[in-house]
Amino acid sequence: MSNRRSFLKNMTLASGALASGSLLTSCGSEERFAKIKAAANHQPEMHFNMSGYAAPALDTVRIGIVGIGDRGAGAVERMTFIDGVEITALCDKRQAAVDGGQKILQEAGLPKAAEFTNSETAFKEMCQSDLVDLVYVVTSWEWHIPIALEAMENDKHTAVEVSTARTIEECWQIVETSERTKKHCVILENCCYDFFELLTLNMVRQGVFGDLIHGEGAYIHNLDYWMLREPEDDKMVDGAYTDFWRIKENKRHANVYPTHGLGPICQAMNINRGDKMEYLTAMMSDDFNFSKNIKKLAKENPVFEQFKDWDLRGNMDIQLIRTHKGRTIMLQHDVTSPRPYSRIHMLSGTKCFAQKWPLKHIAFGHDVADADKMKELEEKYTPEILKRVGEMAKKVGGHGGMDFIMDWRLIDCLRNGLPMDMDVYDAASWSSITSLSEWSIANKSNSIDVPDFTRGAWKTNKPVDMSLAGGGTTGVRNINREKSGKQLSAE
Repeated sequence: MSNRRSFLKNMTLASGALASGSLLTSCGSEERFAKIKAAANHQPEMHFNMSGYAAPALDTVRIGIVGIGDRGAGAVERMTFIDGVEITALCDKRQAAVDGGQKILQEAGLPKAAEFTNSETAFKEMCQSDLVDLVYVVTSWEWHIPIALEAMENDKHTAVEVSTARTIEECWQIVETSERTKKHCVILENCCYDFFELLTLNMVRQGVFGDLIHGEGAYIHNLDYWMLREPEDDKMVDGAYTDFWRIKENKRHANVYPTHGLGPICQAMNINRGDKMEYLTAMMSDDFNFSKNIKKLAKENPVFEQFKDWDLRGNMDIQLIRTHKGRTIMLQHDVTSPRPYSRIHMLSGTKCFAQKWPLKHIAFGHDVADADKMKELEEKYTPEILKRVGEMAKKVGGHGGMDFIMDWRLIDCLRNGLPMDMDVYDAASWSSITSLSEWSIANKSNSIDVPDFTRGAWKTNKPVDMSLAGGGTTGVRNINREKSGKQLSAE
């Protein structure tokens, strides 16, 4: 019991450091790496298994959205198209952002939402109110877990943008809190709902791939335009990161954004639902240009002086992961090299191979499927969710429609009392890669175990149900309405 109290005390101290933005300076490197190792070996008792848990159905889902910037504005707009949703609260420390969110609601013909603003902790009042059922978190990363915990502790479900957690301690915090409160903590991994990823997932489910052997995923996306752009706080959408938070996160020598590439692979491999990630090894290149670009920019704009001497993460980092069933996963992350966008998304099985970038193709041997074969595969294996809302999602938008499919599915599950496709164990295990990669990179690519956040329940947890059984009842409204919001484009 004393060890448990000590661990929880350390978690509280860690979350305090996170809230103050001092994760990288609150303790020395050796102490920080020791904490990663200790947290990775932590095995608390399970309160309740949230995998497959169906919370009581909500006919109407009242949403409070926290963080109404570039990404959050898109979330507000997308939710205006979904039946059974009431956007009852908007929260941001910037009044201009909240005002912009209200304008989106007005243009959609929806009632004005309650406002929580002008403070970094305004979300607390919103979570403690009786105005919302779901807290949708679209803030900078340091606030993800404080807001999610506040929501669950106040009897609210929460859905949190990626990466959900920044430390292993935070991962355990959301797991234990979700289990204790029986409130969902959903990771908003939109890439799991992209069209090709869903197609190949259904093909895996139907046995087309045979046994999966290997998967590769990535987030390769040059973000210089957004990271090296001065924020304009008087605007809702400015194409920049408020307070330069993304530069600050890249001070960490780790894969700080692992879930876009990892999430779809984990679903295909039934990670946490029949298999689990066992251990990881990682390495990182030097920084060949990001610091140079900042130094050059600092000569023109003094606001960047604060970053010019920072030891920033390298261009490319790579992780190799082995699963309990002997499968392998490779992840890549690079946001500062001048390269075309890619998430790779590659699945290799004993019978079939698929890869999305640089060319989308499927193969059953040396030769890739031609256009006629691809059409045949799409007609046969397109899952029900794409048949139901795929074309409407393209009209609404959000990274080609996958953002809307994610939101629609989240709401449909809550309205029909269905289990979540992406539960708190996914949020924790996918996010844990950041800290684990940080430890391995600092220790000459030595391996480190991936925590089992399900504590053995992965052996009996059921795979994600793709059939829409018991759901699929949520409608889409005003589909032809002209949209006004904007968000970062990935494709």
